[in-house]
Amino acid sequence: MNEILMWVVAGAMGCVLGAVFFGGLWWTVRKGVSSRGPAFWFLGSMLVRMGIVLVGFHFVGGGQWQRLVACLLGFVIARLVVMRLTRAGEGRSRFHAKEASHAP
Repeated sequence: MNEILMWVVAGAMGCVLGAVFFGGLWWTVRKGVSSRGPAFWFLGSMLVRMGIVLVGFHFVGGGQWQRLVACLLGFVIARLVVMRLTRAGEGRSRFHAKEASHAP
């Protein structure tokens, strides 16, 4: 019972790490495309986000592969949730680009 609880906690922490990573990526893209120095934003954000996630996975895993798998599963679930929440247009397929508004 105690081990199952630890897997659930590891999965929840994976969700938190994934939300920080992918939410930070979304924020960086929005901030970086409108800034004068986008390379600074993208490189700095990548280093910070990767550092947080790697340290988080190290501590959550605790040397046990089962916890790492649970954490990774939570991380992937967070990716799906962040993608759903940050989708640009409702009812629009992500494979169809927005039509151009200019004359042919």
